[in-house]
Amino acid sequence: MARPSLVLEGALTALITPFADGGIDHPSLAALVDRQIAGGIDGLVPCGTTGESATMTEDERLAVISTVVEAGRGRVPVVAGTGSNDTRVTVAFTRKAAEIRGVDAALVVTPYYNKPNQEGLYRHFAQIADEGGLPVVVYNVPGRTAVSLTAQTVARLAAHGGIIAIKEATADMVLATRIVELAGEAITLLSGDDFTTLPLLSVGGRGCISVVSNLDPTSMSQMCHLANGGDYDSARALHMKIQPLARALFSDSNPVPVKTAAALLGWCGPELRGPLYAPDDASRASLAQVLAAYGLLKG
Repeated sequence: MARPSLVLEGALTALITPFADGGIDHPSLAALVDRQIAGGIDGLVPCGTTGESATMTEDERLAVISTVVEAGRGRVPVVAGTGSNDTRVTVAFTRKAAEIRGVDAALVVTPYYNKPNQEGLYRHFAQIADEGGLPVVVYNVPGRTAVSLTAQTVARLAAHGGIIAIKEATADMVLATRIVELAGEAITLLSGDDFTTLPLLSVGGRGCISVVSNLDPTSMSQMCHLANGGDYDSARALHMKIQPLARALFSDSNPVPVKTAAALLGWCGPELRGPLYAPDDASRASLAQVLAAYGLLKG
C-alpha cells in the first residue's frame, strides 16, 4: 500500500463538543472551529476523549465530524476520532467517517478494557488501516485504556502504508525516544500530553494533539513551529507560559476543566454528559483566576 501524502505537523486541537439541552450545539461548535483557525491552529480533531465521544451516539459523532469539516472548509486537516475497543465496530465507523468529504484521517485509540497483547494491538490497527478507508493516527493513552504500545510494535505499525502518525500520551520520553530510534521518519510522532510536548519535540516529535489549544491555539502552534525550526529558546518561553494553564485544565477529569473554561469565556455552554459533571464553585473560581492571569478572561 502506498503511504498517504498527508503530513501532520504543528498543533492540532482535540476539540471539545458543545452541548445544549441534551443535544449537540452545532452553531457553537462551528464558531469554535473558526476561532481555532483564526488562532493559527494546524489541524482539528473532533470526537476524541476531549470531545466526549464515549457518551455520544454514532449519529451524533458523525454529525459533529460533519460540522467540523463544513466549518473548516478545507483550511486545515481534520482527523476524526473513530476508535473503540471493538475492531469490527471501529472499522465500520471509520468507513462511515471516510464517507464525509473533508475528513483526512482517523484517530484510533488503543482498545480499552479488553487489554490485548502487542500482537492483538498490531492486528487491531492494521485491520483498521486496511479496511477503514482512511489513514490512521494511532492513539496511545494507557492512562485511560490500561494498555500501552511498545516501541517495537509502533515500528511494525510504521511499516504499514496506511498508518501515518502516533499520538503518544504517556509523557514517557524514554518510550518516545525509542519510537524515533526504531521507526525514524516512517511515522510522525505527535504529543498527546500538553505538559511534555516540548520535550517530545526535542527527541524527534513533530507536533501535538492538544487540549490546551482549545483555549490558546496560537501559543501551542507557535511553540511547535519554533521547535521544529530549531528555535528552542523561543519555544521554551511558550512552553513555560502554557504550563499554568495546562495544570488548571488537568485539575479534574478531561474535559471538565476545559469545557468549563470555554463556558467562562462565553464560547459555549458548560453542559457535560454523565458520568462527568460540572466542577464545584471553588474549582470554578480557581479556574477563572488562572484564565484571568493568563490573559484570556477579562475583568
